[in-house]
This record gives sequence, C-alpha cells and structure tokens, in this order.
Amino acid sequence: MASKSAAPSAGLLDELQNTLAHGTVTRRVETLRRVTDLFLNNTVDYSDEQITVFDDVFNCLSRHMETAAKVLLARRLAPVAKAPPQIIHALAFDDLIEVAAPVLSQSERLGDDALVENARSKSQAHLLAISTRKVLSGAVTDVLVERGNDEVVRSTVNNPGAEFSEQGFTRLVARAEGDDEIATCVGMRPSIPRHHYLKLIAKASASVRARLAAANPHRADDVSVVVSEVARRARSAPAAISRETTIAHGLVRSLYEDGRLDEHEVASFAQAGKFDETNAAIACLANVSVAVAEKMMIESQTEGVLILAKVGGLSWSTVKAIIDMRKDLADIAVTDIDAAERMYERLRLSTAQQVLRFHRTQQAAAPGLDST
Repeated sequence: MASKSAAPSAGLLDELQNTLAHGTVTRRVETLRRVTDLFLNNTVDYSDEQITVFDDVFNCLSRHMETAAKVLLARRLAPVAKAPPQIIHALAFDDLIEVAAPVLSQSERLGDDALVENARSKSQAHLLAISTRKVLSGAVTDVLVERGNDEVVRSTVNNPGAEFSEQGFTRLVARAEGDDEIATCVGMRPSIPRHHYLKLIAKASASVRARLAAANPHRADDVSVVVSEVARRARSAPAAISRETTIAHGLVRSLYEDGRLDEHEVASFAQAGKFDETNAAIACLANVSVAVAEKMMIESQTEGVLILAKVGGLSWSTVKAIIDMRKDLADIAVTDIDAAERMYERLRLSTAQQVLRFHRTQQAAAPGLDST
C-alpha cells in the first residue's frame, strides 16, 4: 500500500482488481476503509491528478461494494470539499437514499447542474436531502418547488440558505393556497418580494394572516394595504387609477341615488370586466362601504362574493358573472362552480347579513382602510 503522503499508485489498481476478484466481503470492506483513510488523511495536499487517481480507485471499488460500505463511503466523503468528483456524482445518483442522502445534503462537489438533474429525475427522498443543503440557488429551488411534495417544499422554504427566483416565489404562493403551513413558511421568508407577500396575504386564511402579522410586525401594515394593492392589479387600466376609480365610484353612486342602479346594471358592469363599477355597485346594494366590499371581492374564496350578493338581492346569473370577472381580471378561479351555486341557494339572507355585520365591524376597527 502506498504511503500516507502520496496518492495510490497505478499498481494499486492491480491489487484492487485481485481483491475484488478473489477477496472476501471483509477484505473488500477493509480495502475500501484503507483507501478512504489514505485519502482523508492528506486531502489538502493532493493535486488534481492525484485526486483523479483516487477517483478511479473509488469507482473501481464502488462497482463491487455492498450497500453498507457505500453508505459509509458517502458519509465519509460528503463533508470533504476536495472529494473525488466522479464517485461523489455516482453516490448522489444512487437509487438508495441511504447512499445518496449524505452527499446530496452536504457535498460541495455537486454543482447546480448535477443538483438540478438529480432533482428532476430522482425520488422525493432525494429532493428532500437536497433541500437541506446549506446553500441552494434559485435554479435548484425552482425544481424542488415544482417537483417536490409538501414535505420537500416546507423543508426548502424553511432553509435559510435557499434562494428563490421570481418564478419560484410565484409557484410557492400558488402552492401555499389552501395549505396554512406552507403559507406561513413562505410568509416568514425575509427575502419574499413585497408583491408576492401581498398576494400571499390576499389568499391566506385569517389564522395565517394573524401569525404573519405577529411574526413580522414591520410588515403588519401590509395586511391592510393588501386590499388596495390586489385590487389595483385586478383593474384593467392601471394608469391613473386613483382618478378613474373615483369617477367610477361617483357614477355608480349617482345611479344608486337616482334609483337607477339595479341588478341589470351590476351584471353589465361585471360582463364588461369593470371591477371598480361592479365593486361600487354591489357595495351600494349591500349597504356597505366600498372598502368592505372590495376586501370581500378579492378574497381567494368565493364566500365573500356570495355574502355580498345575497344581501344585495342578486340572482345566481349575476353572481356567476361577477365570479367570471374575478377570474378574468385577478386570476381567482372557482374549482367547482356548481358547488358555489348550491352554496348560494342554501345561504340564508339572515346569515349573510350577520356575516356582513362582522366585516363592517372589522373595517371600522381599521381606520387605514378607505371607507368611501
């Protein structure tokens, strides 16, 4: 065997071949241990050429290794910055997660290309191991969020060393809808862009909003600001929004005061994709402020629309027109329109009025909201 100060010689390969061909399992494991010790004891001193020789030796041994020996090798090489790259790659792509996990989670020899390839082709357990790395680029997290199950996504989002691209945050916000744990994890990310944070809040449950407000006091105002922010994105003409919105609200108010605002007008506004007019009209008919109606109109669930419409005395055909408008303008879709219709038919006016009183109380306690 070569001395500890030098890499294994080419002649060692012949010795290894003999060991592999005629040696017992114990002898093969012992040979692997000795070669690994030799490498680890002098890692910093080896040249690239010497590391290549070790790579050849490890790859020669790996073709005849038992699982336990591979697991041990992966655990010993994973933390080593100058570990032989080919054997690291082979271990990372092993189907057995016990073998792959140590290098996937630790090895600096695995670049983004290898990690992306692995995440696109291997098991959820492999993705979970990748998600725990100290540093994750946006290219890697894109795949983890796209292919990963909920456990992988939560692990990735909770990793402080993970970076997310614009596309990654978009997918995360979409994954968070209906999953309070993921929503909370995403909202806790210090690096989440504000526009994604606002969209997350708009679709989040009340419990998630409360947790995020408590955890991020410096962003507490965003919870109230989100209503106007999301509404602005929903409008078809973003230029001169303030002036146009004021004009729209004034027009609808005038129709209402003159007794000319009816269900037909509401349906026409909705079918034309006029968010401001529709919102103001339903606010008048339900006898609530525009701010209260707007907040309920942009919620990810349809309950808010159904409540307003029931109090406003609208028929289902008009309600459906409003729901369709929300989908077209703000990408808020209803997964089961038939279920929404049944819910609307069952909804009692007294119940809707009670819920609306609650929303009025909430709005009155939030003076930062527009009460026009």
